Amino acid sequence: MKHVELFRHGPLGQERPAVRSDGIAYDLSGLTPDLDGDFLAADGIERVAAALAAGELPVLDAAALSGRRIGAPIARPQAISCIGMNYAAHAAESGAAPPEVPVLFYKHPGTMVGPDDDVLLPPGSEKSDWEVELGVVVKRTPRRLATTAEALDYVAGYVIANDLSERASQLEHSGGQWSKGKSAETFCPVGPFLRPAGELDPQALRLRSWVNGEKRQDSSTADMVFSVAEIIRHLSHHVLLAPGDLVLTGTPEGVALSGRFPYLTVGDEMELEIDGLGRQRQRVVPGA
Repeated sequence: MKHVELFRHGPLGQERPAVRSDGIAYDLSGLTPDLDGDFLAADGIERVAAALAAGELPVLDAAALSGRRIGAPIARPQAISCIGMNYAAHAAESGAAPPEVPVLFYKHPGTMVGPDDDVLLPPGSEKSDWEVELGVVVKRTPRRLATTAEALDYVAGYVIANDLSERASQLEHSGGQWSKGKSAETFCPVGPFLRPAGELDPQALRLRSWVNGEKRQDSSTADMVFSVAEIIRHLSHHVLLAPGDLVLTGTPEGVALSGRFPYLTVGDEMELEIDGLGRQRQRVVPGA
């Protein structure tokens, strides 16, 4: 398979599917109406590879694509499942020991936006935080997997995600559940593209974040407490993972919760990067 980057472009709610290979972008509208769970479950990535090899996809005009909004590379996940404290150093800076089993919480699927869309700071928030994370996109439902050896067969590909968190809502007013602090509007920028699973080793990726040009996080997915395969195997025994779902795998140390950096304020600019998955950038603006 060629190196491919699946992406969606256009105004919010009107995104069109596309793929980039060897620096050339191609329209996927004739192959699928969108990059969603139905597409992934029906071997969509393999069909894209075959169409590329056969020269069947129309080329997108580079000039027309330049400057066009890039949306999240997957459409309408049924769930965004998140693994907490999955890097030992981040657990330590949060004041906790590394977990013995994966910690699961959820973000509302409606939080997902494009990689460079503005992030809305919740009114009155003084503790909003950034988190660079490797996102895993599911292509078919795993059920009670016996070992990790087969787990990655259920993964369509990987993305960058910013698991933004409002820490007061998450920890001080949560009632013991984190999702309240994770589900504010725009609190899950994803993309710029989906990279097929077979093209990357998910446990050998450098991930970094910056705020206003100053480095905040710099780590490797090799430092995860639970690997991607272990996460998928574990979740397969407890929850329904559906095609098109997004699983966020935790963030490394270097967030504002550590006390080493200020929390986000209006006007701040975040940048996030993961090897092989591109770069995203968001500006913090006032929320309504």
